[in-house]
Amino acid sequence: MALRLLSRSMSCHIRGLQLNATGRPLNSYISRLEIPHATWSCSQNRRLHVRITDQEAGLQTKREANRNQNPFREEVLEELVTAPPNERHKSKPEKKPKEKSTKKVKDFGDPDTFGDAKVVVAEDPGDVEEEEFISNPTRRSKKLQAVEYARQIKDHLKANRLNDAIAVLEQRMLKEDRAKPDKYIYNLLISGCAKAGYTRKAFSLYTKMRQRGLQVTGGTYTSLFNACANAPSLSDGLTKAQILRENMLEKGYEPNVKNYNAMIKAYGRCGDVDTAYMLADEMMERQLELNADTFNFLLQACASHSEHGFRHALLTWHNMLQRGISPDYYSFNAMLRCARDCGFGDLDSMREVLDRIAPSAARKKPVLQLEEGKADDLPSVQSSTASLPAQIEVATTASELELPNLLLPQPHLGSLVALEEVTRPHERFLLLGGLTGFLEHMKQHNITPDIETFTAMLEVIPPTNTAEKQLLTFVRKIGLKADIDFFNILIKKRSMRFDYESAKEVLHMVRTAGLRPDIVTYGVLALGCRTQEEARELLEQMQVAGIKMNMPILGAMLRQGCANKSFSYVNEIIQLSLEEGLKPNESFLRHLHNFHRGCARAIDARHPSTKTAAFKKGHSKFCDKYRLYYEELGLAGLKLEDAITKMKERPYEKFKLPPVDGMEPLKHEQLKHKTKQRKYIKKIKIHELQDDPPKELLKRIE
Repeated sequence: MALRLLSRSMSCHIRGLQLNATGRPLNSYISRLEIPHATWSCSQNRRLHVRITDQEAGLQTKREANRNQNPFREEVLEELVTAPPNERHKSKPEKKPKEKSTKKVKDFGDPDTFGDAKVVVAEDPGDVEEEEFISNPTRRSKKLQAVEYARQIKDHLKANRLNDAIAVLEQRMLKEDRAKPDKYIYNLLISGCAKAGYTRKAFSLYTKMRQRGLQVTGGTYTSLFNACANAPSLSDGLTKAQILRENMLEKGYEPNVKNYNAMIKAYGRCGDVDTAYMLADEMMERQLELNADTFNFLLQACASHSEHGFRHALLTWHNMLQRGISPDYYSFNAMLRCARDCGFGDLDSMREVLDRIAPSAARKKPVLQLEEGKADDLPSVQSSTASLPAQIEVATTASELELPNLLLPQPHLGSLVALEEVTRPHERFLLLGGLTGFLEHMKQHNITPDIETFTAMLEVIPPTNTAEKQLLTFVRKIGLKADIDFFNILIKKRSMRFDYESAKEVLHMVRTAGLRPDIVTYGVLALGCRTQEEARELLEQMQVAGIKMNMPILGAMLRQGCANKSFSYVNEIIQLSLEEGLKPNESFLRHLHNFHRGCARAIDARHPSTKTAAFKKGHSKFCDKYRLYYEELGLAGLKLEDAITKMKERPYEKFKLPPVDGMEPLKHEQLKHKTKQRKYIKKIKIHELQDDPPKELLKRIE
């Protein structure tokens, strides 16, 4: 009897556990434990038995599977999520809204497909972009008028923020406000891109302007040719100029004077001098007026031809005078550039030019021959100072020699040096009257020289301290303010003739004038760093001044290290380049390559200097550093030209990235065209400056 009672009590306990396993809540199980055993009925046992049997048999799963396999019935596919029993019971009181079906299957069979094959149709990316553009809402700000957009673009262009000006059109107007731009907006941006040298973007805006059906005016063509003239790549600028000119001819557009001037400027700066002069002839055929700007652009075209540009410049100058056009400030500066960069070609052609521009003088007095060394004394000669204003007269040592001046309407040859001797810039400048004759000719045309003119003269006067002191005297007596660029050219001129002590003297002159050295000043001073100690001293001065190192400065130091054959100096420069993360330019790679090849040739020739222990040790370290440097840059195994091509900077990358504020203010886009600080140089005691070194030393240096 006791065993029966025990089995009944245990059976109730086992049934409770089964109820809990099938999803009954624990509270209901506890409450049922409080009910006497008699309340458990047979109906409860049968219902529990039936539910367990259906779930184990899987009838519910089979029903759902049969419903989904019916192809003639549209059903909603829902994932069967099996949750634990207790969680399923807890979620019952919370009635959640049924989620909408995300995907409907409607399969009636496709006669064009075989079996269950499914065809996926790819969407057109243009349709997707159009749908996104239509679905996206416009900006919440008020849409502006065209004049206000133009004003914003002008403000950005004045502050040299070209990327922001372009963003006003491409981001604000087209994408956000969905405003329709007019031709004035496009002309503004094309002009801004032309001034900055962003040639590709200027022509891209020109293409979009035509696609919108906007009228292309003469100002648009002028800006596009200016963009070709300022292109960073001469070949790219010349190609686009030819294409643009062909488009003008196809449309039947007749260029005006400004269009012709822009075309002459573009072709001349890109090196196509023949086409530039052909355009000038075309202007005369169409009876268009040739003004001073036309001849100035022709003189710029002559300056781009280094072989015989000086000869063409003389012919152009006298053609301008014969037409009654007075040269202006830019004409004289262009002639100074031609004297600096261009030669006059073969001697026979130059003699023909002299016969054409000065026939009487050429027949009257033959060309004289001077002894070697006397040509350097010519800058101290003053041909005629009576007509110069009193404030620029300078006492110079007189001589029987008279300087020629080929810029006068009736030029005279004076005591002309043989043409075979005229090969350097300062010798060509003597043909233009020298310093006093050139300034006197500017005075006759009522043109006052500024500091930029004297900076250009500084590069064409003879490389002597006497001539430089004479130029400084002119600047001070006229009362001009000198800027840091003037002194930078003076330092460079003295460093290039290996007069490093005089170059350091200029740095003292800069401080006396109240100016501050910039990064170009330290760059030209680096030309005189012959040893590691001098280079380290200069780098310390740069660090104190807050000037960031760049590749031209390291390249100038590397040039001195290679010239002095100092392996430790060269290795230190290479290490500095790696530490600063500076990308090498073409001259830096060429100096390294030539130094490495020169050392190899000296070893192959068994030069006595290569047999010392110091040379062998230094050369071994340099070869290891040179190899590791190429591997670090990813140039291992490349030839020199391939390495230069790989490391060459892309000229248009600077317009695609926003400008970054750096340590060097000159590298900042917003401060690049800032007005330069200029000071009077009255405090500089010119008479106390160093004189020329002995002539024997000059001959040895040359």
